[in-house]
Amino acid sequence: MRDIVVSLFVLGMLPVSFRKPFVGLLLFSLLAYMRVQDLTWGFAQEVRWSFYVAIVTMAGFFASPYERRFMAPDLRCYLMCALIVIVWGSVFITGTYSSNDTPLLVEYTKIVGIALFTTGLVNSRDRLRMLVWVIAFSFGFYGFKSGLVGVLKGGSYQIFNGPGGMLADNNDFALALGMGVPLLWMIAQSEKREVIRRMLFVIVPLQVATIAFTHSRGGALALSCGILVLVWRSRNRFAGFMMMGLLGLAGLALAPDSYTERLSTIKNYEEDSSARGRLAAWATAFEMIKDKPLTGVGFARFEENYQAYDPARKEAGVEVNDAQVTHNSYLQIWAECGTVALLIYLSLVALSVMDLWKVRAMAQRRFHASWVLNYCTAFEASLAVFLAGSMFLNRAHFDLFYHMIAIIIAFGQIARVELADLAKYPRRTKGRGELQVARKPGFGPRAKPNGFDRRPALGGGL
Repeated sequence: MRDIVVSLFVLGMLPVSFRKPFVGLLLFSLLAYMRVQDLTWGFAQEVRWSFYVAIVTMAGFFASPYERRFMAPDLRCYLMCALIVIVWGSVFITGTYSSNDTPLLVEYTKIVGIALFTTGLVNSRDRLRMLVWVIAFSFGFYGFKSGLVGVLKGGSYQIFNGPGGMLADNNDFALALGMGVPLLWMIAQSEKREVIRRMLFVIVPLQVATIAFTHSRGGALALSCGILVLVWRSRNRFAGFMMMGLLGLAGLALAPDSYTERLSTIKNYEEDSSARGRLAAWATAFEMIKDKPLTGVGFARFEENYQAYDPARKEAGVEVNDAQVTHNSYLQIWAECGTVALLIYLSLVALSVMDLWKVRAMAQRRFHASWVLNYCTAFEASLAVFLAGSMFLNRAHFDLFYHMIAIIIAFGQIARVELADLAKYPRRTKGRGELQVARKPGFGPRAKPNGFDRRPALGGGL
């Protein structure tokens, strides 16, 4: 029955996706992050729904008289295009290209292509809001579902695999859920409807619990970094850090012994086989980098070159099946695709962070601009989760990373247009009388319109 419902839903949305490509983008995001097809048990799991949705959406875009821009004219978009060329070139340069490489290269091109497409289609505040909601609530679904099951089982629940696709591995699942937590939190902070706010304040802790149930140490560390950003950007940092500490202690006290023992291995990484395997993989990656710093060993070639660059791995005491991947996104793209690819990858991150800081500075010079500040905080924290988590996972080609970069690009352009409207967002003025006229309830010269104890945003939010 589930297969029929999912199939009818997707098939019914295909004509709408053709007529309205943005709806197709939302549907594609739903299939990528909520993985509704993986909630079925039969034929619907085997159908490449995302592929068909992408084709129909692209066809609708090129046929549409209204949608004219495929991607935004932004440096980061051009860098992503260059990254596609480098990734394809890394395979051909090695001289080992085979037909088995084509699906991997096409999949990577699709990931970056959808990100570029997002920068062109998401050209208004309403579209940005809808896309963020689809992504956040897709993860919120699994956060609520798995978190509730784990709590009802007294914390003995453990997630070994995610729903599928890019979320199949428990570590990837934890990373994606961690990136979704800041989005859900800031939606809850901004939402005017009390019912939705209360619902989200239930989902967020359950999603945090779900990350714990994956037993992913990298996921726990990454989430901590995201929460630190949220606290740092809050109006009352002292209260935020106090709350964070108390909730952390309470969580450890209530956590099952298996989870606390798992976290304790971080201190004694020398005695942990998984940690030793990661160190061995990093050392091997550096050997590849030293040998081929410009071209790398080729996209998705790390595993097949592992033995050649670490001939003494058995004598070193590492099991044959251990450390076959880099366990580090930065070393992964460096070792496989070369130094230029790594510099482009890091540039995407640096330019996006600086863009958020610039938009934040612009918004802080206005009143009634809390929705902009909330978006900045949510995206900063979500990006921090990925940057920390990717230190321990080979996720240089993670769908959500490129999509997040694209969303930040679109947000920056939309926010600048909105903030340029001085009638809607007046500048701060030094005169006290003028400043009192411009004020709205809950806002003032010293008020920071975001944080743990702020009121719902005026004029809408996430």
